[in-house]
This record gives sequence, structure tokens and C-alpha cells, in this order.
Amino acid sequence: MIRDVRGFAVKFYTEEGVFDLVGNNIPIFFIQDAMKFPDVIHAAKPEPNREIPQAATAHDTFWDFVVNNTETAHMVLWVLSDRGIPRSYRMMEGFGVHTFRLVNEQGKARFVKFHWKPLLGVHSLVWEEAQQLAGKDPDYHRRDLWNAIEAGYFPEYELGVQILEEEHEFAFDFDILDPTKFWPEELIPVQKIGKLTLNRNVDNFFAETEQVAFHVANVVPGIDFTNDPLLQGRLFSYLDTQLIRLGGPNFHEIPINRSVSPVVNNQRDGFHRMTINRGVTSYSVNSLQDNDPRPSTKKEGGYVHYAEKVDGRKIRERSPSFHDHFSQATFFWNSMSDIEKQHIINAFHFEVGNVESKEIRERVVEVFNQVDNQLAIAIAAGIGVDPPMIPGGTGVKGQSPAVSQMNTKHSTLSRKVAILAENGVNEDEITQVINRLKNFGVTTEIISTSLGTIKSTTGHEFKVDKTFSTGESVMYDAIYLPGGKKSVKQLSDDEKALHFIKETYTHAKTIGASNEGVDLIADAQIYGIAIASTESTASPVNSLGVITIRNASNMTSFIQSFSQAIAKHRHWKREVGISSFF
Repeated sequence: MIRDVRGFAVKFYTEEGVFDLVGNNIPIFFIQDAMKFPDVIHAAKPEPNREIPQAATAHDTFWDFVVNNTETAHMVLWVLSDRGIPRSYRMMEGFGVHTFRLVNEQGKARFVKFHWKPLLGVHSLVWEEAQQLAGKDPDYHRRDLWNAIEAGYFPEYELGVQILEEEHEFAFDFDILDPTKFWPEELIPVQKIGKLTLNRNVDNFFAETEQVAFHVANVVPGIDFTNDPLLQGRLFSYLDTQLIRLGGPNFHEIPINRSVSPVVNNQRDGFHRMTINRGVTSYSVNSLQDNDPRPSTKKEGGYVHYAEKVDGRKIRERSPSFHDHFSQATFFWNSMSDIEKQHIINAFHFEVGNVESKEIRERVVEVFNQVDNQLAIAIAAGIGVDPPMIPGGTGVKGQSPAVSQMNTKHSTLSRKVAILAENGVNEDEITQVINRLKNFGVTTEIISTSLGTIKSTTGHEFKVDKTFSTGESVMYDAIYLPGGKKSVKQLSDDEKALHFIKETYTHAKTIGASNEGVDLIADAQIYGIAIASTESTASPVNSLGVITIRNASNMTSFIQSFSQAIAKHRHWKREVGISSFF
């Protein structure tokens, strides 16, 4: 549960073979040259002289790599943004990262980038939640995905493509083959061409999940590669990885990796062969078996590479167009809302604040001053170094609204609400909320002091799902505090319950309370918001995502307001101390 880059890979079993779409939850990467793959991995790993820190980049070697390889600047901003801590795999965007080609039947090629757009929108945790979940539930993301599928809330993603004519390759102020750059959707729109639905969990995690082998070179007719230098390296490295990881050259015959269409060739034998072949020949060309099997022709549906004309000398050197390391980093920074910018600054303070070398911390400020002067000043203010003496920045003024998570889709579907209750809870209120929220696709869990059941004022029993020891506010999207004097009194005397409420408010999530439950908001020391008074009529009050109602028996209007607030994901106006730089 650390801030990082999440892999996103899909295996298409087509009639023409297997196509692996392999990517990340961020559209770019740290490096431009695949030769640097070992370097960036080694820099991010625990420092070898002491083997710490584990699973973190908040240390000297990683940031030493960043300041000495400034092509990383753009990716660093994405990773330190809210994109680096997704709320759920179900609310995470996927990108193919590289530029590929689509080739039609006439041999006409176009450049393409692949996208996965989650129907639930793109949403994130806050940093403190991610830190807590890392200790309280390291399996949080896997559990969330598995539970959603089991409950019938099938995660859905639209497959989109950005398509660019070959003659427009040089029409932009960035190199379209540079993996540290993305194509702004406002310039090259994403066209939706399909949908992926995860409608069942795997039967056996070892046989399927652990043995699945993704490889960017697994393509089918109509899809081809480009001269993206990072992609060219991955075409080799992924095959090499699978050969070692899965024990030999026949990993493609493992059931989860096997093509659904028959594939017959003479590349057989070796470790873990799963097909028994007959005949004496295992080579091509041969006479003894009439050169059978022979490669399929283009007319028969065989794969034919795009015939790209190449002029000039072949050298290991990146194009001058790859030398701009900061313009798109500025473009991304410009695209962030003030609250997203503040989160990035906070992330810098944590990451670089853990760097022991003052020289490296100073160089971080120097590097990101080339992105944006105000960003550099804000970073310096939290890491114990002087702000830059010379104004920086690239002069880029544009922005991409599609990049900001403030412009994503919002929905109540599959959101989780914790209901805090004890013996003496109001049966009617809690029943109405549970049943009607279910109609909005919201799941609820009752949190109480002890497992078992609690009894309402009328004697009805409710099953307790979690206790304050096993259920934490960071595991839920919102909380509801029902009425019932006895229940509210017990909760108000419980420090864990009050902390649960306070923490939910601090993390900008929705809080709902009805009748006596409203009193718990003051008990949790949440101030500066308006709440329903005892004299108010039975209509809800919404103050910064805290929904309260008094004197209510019919909860319809309250539940409507509560569900609308849940759909907003966060109520960012609660966050205080937004930098004066913005």
C-alpha cells in the first residue's frame, strides 16, 4: 500500500492468437531508454548497504537517480500525485504507455495509444489512509476487487484508442514516440471501441494469476510496433523475464497463457513441454515432412510486420526531440487543481524530507524549479533547503482537464458505508438507510464494540460485521450515525468510535447522522460546520459533506442527500492550510 505505479495488463484470446496489452495506471514512464531499466529499479530498491527502506522510494539513492536523470521529472509528478494511491483497482485508469501501430487490410498504418477508462471514474485514497491501510490491511486492494466481483458489482472498463495519422507524427511540440510524454486527450481524443467486464474471480490463484505471463511482443495481425526505444527494449526483456520466472521456453503452453486458436510450429521440446508431438522433424526448412508445418501466409491470416521505410545510420542515440524533460511536466502541474497541487507538495515533503543528503535535497529543488518556480519554492519550504534564487519554469501555459481527477466520473456504485451502532439503536432509521442505500449500489457494514448482534429499541437484532478493532474508517467511503439514545450514549463514551468519526471527517469523506446520532458529531469534536438543530424541521442539512437531520421518521430526503454526497467521493473544502502559492 505504498505510493507507486500499478501494472495493468489484459490478455486477449483472439482467433488469431494472443494479444497482451501491458501497461500502467500512469500514461508515461520514468525513462526513455530501456537500457536504464536496471538503473531505475536498483535506485528505487532498498539501499544495499543496509537493506532499508523496504518498499519505499523515500531515500537517497532513488532521488539521486532522479536529479541525475531529469527525464524522470514528469513521471515523478504523476506518481506523487493522487494517481499514485488509487482508491481501488476498480477506480484506476489503465494506459498502454507506448505508441503502437494499427495496420489495416490495405497496409495503411496509423499510430495508436491504448486506454482503459473505469466506468466508476478515477478516484484515490489520501496519503494518511494509504499509510494506515499498509499496516491494517496489506491485502486491501486485492480484497476490494475480489469482494466487489463476488458481490456482483462487476468492475467495468471501456477500451479506448487515440489514433494519429502517420503524416501528423511531427505536428506536436513533443515526440509522440517518447514514453515520458503523453498525448493530451484534448488534442487527440480517446475513441471508445469496447468494454471489459470482470465478471468472475479466478478459480485458482497459483494456476492462473501467479502463472500468467504477459509479454508486449504478443501481438496479432493488425497491431505492430514503433521505434519507441523503451518499447523496443521491453520486446526483449519481457520474454527474458518469463523464460526465467516460469522455468523455460514453454511457458506459453501453460493453460492460462495458451492460445485458444491452434498454434503449430517446430519450436518444440525444452523444459516443461506440455504437448506430445509426433514425427521426426523439429526444424525448418525440412524435406522429411514436406516442410510441415509451414508459416501461414498473409492471405491465410499469418502475421506480417509493417514495412516501414528507414533511412540513415542506426546509432544508439535518442532524437533531439527527446531532450525536453520539463515542458510536459509543467503541463501536468498546470492541469492540477489547487488541492491536487497541495497533495503533490505534501508528497515531496515526505519523500525528499527522508533524504539524508542535503545536496540531493537542494538538487531536487533545482530540478523542479525547471518545471515550475512556485512548485520549487513550496518543495524547499518543507525539506530544509533554501528556495531557488533564479525564477524557473518552462513558460508552458496550457493544461489538460482530462488529467485532473476533479473532472472524473462520480457514482455511488459499490461504495462502502460504515454504520456505527450499539444496543438501543433506532430500528426504523437503520433499516431505511440500509435498504435504500442498497438501491443506489451502496453496501453497508455495521460497526460495534463486539461481534455478534445488537438489539434495537424494539428488540430487532442486527448482525455486527466489524468491531472498532477490526474495522477502521480508512476502509470505508462514508459513515452513518443512526439515532437511538442508548446506542448514541454508548458510542459517545467510546474513544475508538469518536476517533472513527473524527478521522472520517479529516479524510474529507461523507458523514451522515440522524436524530440523536447528530450529537455524536459534536462529541467527536468536529467544529465549524452547520448541523440540524433540535428545533429544525425534518429536512436534511448539508454542510461540507456532513448530512444531518432531526425530527425525522421518513428518511427519504436524508438518504437522497446522503447518497449524493457519497457519490462525490471527497469534500475537499474541508482541507485547511492550502498553500498561499496558489
